[in-house]
Amino acid sequence: MSKTIEFHVDHSLPRAEARARIEKLTRAWARHGVKSTWNGDEAKLDGKVMGIHLVATLRVTDSRVGGEATDPGMLLRGTAKKYLTEKFARYLDPATPLADLDHHHS
Repeated sequence: MSKTIEFHVDHSLPRAEARARIEKLTRAWARHGVKSTWNGDEAKLDGKVMGIHLVATLRVTDSRVGGEATDPGMLLRGTAKKYLTEKFARYLDPATPLADLDHHHS
């Protein structure tokens, strides 16, 4: 069994809005080849991010978004975790309107 890394970001949004924002992020990733499958408030991700093959499960709860992802190894672990948490934090920032998070046409 491969190792995993855990990641999570706290949020203060209503759960439905947090999910909508994270779903928007996963749609943006889809343009780069990362597939996502949503089932309620949980998503499975599979694809390449920054040259790393990513398989992850993420969950949206009332106060946080988080989950587990394949561990890319010691050299890339910090970079991968930082990338995920920074992306989630940006998409979950209540000061940023949902419409401003997508620079492409929806």
